[in-house]
Amino acid sequence: MQRILSSQLTTQVGETVRIAGWVHRRRLLKSVAFLIVRDAAGLAQVVVTDAAARAAVESLPEETVVEVVGTVVANATAPAGVELTGPTVRPLGPPAVPPPFDLYRPALTATLPTQLDHASVALRHPTRSAALRVSAAAVAGFRAALDARDFVEIHTPKVVGSSTESGANVFALDWFGRPAYLAQSPQFYKQLMVGVFERVYEVGPVFRAEPHDTVRHLAQYTSLDAELGFVADHRDVMAVLRDTLAAMLEAVADRAGGAVSALGLDLPGVPAEIPAVHFTEALKIAGAPADEPDLAPAHERALGEWARAEHASEFLFVTGYPMAKRPFYTHPDPARPAYSNGFDLLFRGVELVTGGQRLHRYDDYLAALAARGEPVEPYAGYVDAFRHGMPPHGGFAIGLERFVARVVGAANVREVTAFPRDLHRLTP
Repeated sequence: MQRILSSQLTTQVGETVRIAGWVHRRRLLKSVAFLIVRDAAGLAQVVVTDAAARAAVESLPEETVVEVVGTVVANATAPAGVELTGPTVRPLGPPAVPPPFDLYRPALTATLPTQLDHASVALRHPTRSAALRVSAAAVAGFRAALDARDFVEIHTPKVVGSSTESGANVFALDWFGRPAYLAQSPQFYKQLMVGVFERVYEVGPVFRAEPHDTVRHLAQYTSLDAELGFVADHRDVMAVLRDTLAAMLEAVADRAGGAVSALGLDLPGVPAEIPAVHFTEALKIAGAPADEPDLAPAHERALGEWARAEHASEFLFVTGYPMAKRPFYTHPDPARPAYSNGFDLLFRGVELVTGGQRLHRYDDYLAALAARGEPVEPYAGYVDAFRHGMPPHGGFAIGLERFVARVVGAANVREVTAFPRDLHRLTP
């Protein structure tokens, strides 16, 4: 008999079926026992009245893996409106050691550190797994949006020979006796691949050794990167980003609808044109000093509130960041060279995306490095490509975990990360 999932039971009323999963909960009453079995699709209720079967159920702690064969009967009070009766329950392994928290409760009551210490079982809780389903759907939407626009998916090295991200801290390692580093981003490689395919994207891990210990930073996170050639300026990049975000949220609704319902989410709409303000105007809106070189988290929150109040938008572009705060490869604004053709996208008051137009002329790279007092040699393999003809181009990078945290309303990005790596955590 072929195993079926709990979600398929409604089509099998009156049939004898086989399900398998984890003991989610047992309710042992005087005359009847209820066994709730959890599988990848949800929950199934099993009604046990036979004395021998009941004794077997009593010996199976929560999280024990079992197989159940029974008859599907309609019951409006059961999960999905059906239940299994007359069951045969067979364990598929030894009795499980119960985790240090109850997975059958609507919410995990354990502290976040305890959940992270026991991630392999905490992630089984429907709320934690639902967030990961949202994440998977968002990535599918990202890929689909860019595939439809003739982007090519690429895979770039995560071990590099020089620490080149404009001073960002890097993780050093030994590469057969030579110094090497974990890549902080695929930035240089995706630019070079514009010279091959014109439009490229990558989904992969990036590593930042910056000693942040906040609710929004991880030392390793998943970056959704895109780069496109033949742009007029950064606004072409912003338009592609807008459509990509809309596709990601549409995919979350379509592919993770159950998770969205389970979490009670109100998915945001993406305006046809996301409102945008120049960095200098953003400082005024946020009440920041005019000479502030960057936006602090408090400023981002103030701008998020302004975007909701003035534009009914959960998204806001801030353009024209000072060149002093942008990487050397950023293209300056021709009309205001002290400011960049770059942008950040704020989502619900938190920076989600950084992007912009890049330099594409070899001489401009030499001048940019010289202006910052940096030698060309560490960047030679990258900069040399621009001697051989590169189109005007630009791109963006979305932090996946931060995106999901904002979508589901998580207070800490670690709540939506399966096995987070940060300043203090290297296991499990």
